[in-house]
Amino acid sequence: MSYLCEIAGVCRSGYYAWLKSAPIRQRKDFDDEIDIELIQFIFQQKKEKVGALQIKMILENDYFVEMNHKKIRRLMRKYQLIAKVRKAKPYKKMAKATQEHHTCPNLLKREFNQEEPGKVLLTDITYLYYSNGQKAYLSCVKDGSTNEILAHYLSSSLEMDIVL
Repeated sequence: MSYLCEIAGVCRSGYYAWLKSAPIRQRKDFDDEIDIELIQFIFQQKKEKVGALQIKMILENDYFVEMNHKKIRRLMRKYQLIAKVRKAKPYKKMAKATQEHHTCPNLLKREFNQEEPGKVLLTDITYLYYSNGQKAYLSCVKDGSTNEILAHYLSSSLEMDIVL
């Protein structure tokens, strides 16, 4: 035995410790197989787009199973479960290039009352609840100097026509 340990480059006590721990390793492998079944099920259900931390939250919230995220990460690495990386949205770059959502300069500097009616118009959209928890959206246009409501529009949906 000493000769074989010498060839393998391990000490005799290390070999016997490894041999003695074989049942423990087998039990851990068995436990890993049980845990990976649930992890794989969640991973497949979410179309392979979730990572270890999201799987941890799903396990806790939906299945009431507490598992360390490091263990989930280790099992995902062991069984080659690699999450798909989300691609960047192309319209986001386009919007930046065209400056579609460009911010306007602050000309009023919070001085809304300009002493001239109709010079400064303010607008806002708010929602109101009515019967059975339904929402109605109210859009108002207010004169900054006289504080009068010049126009209002009530809608059941928040679409572009409410702003126009």
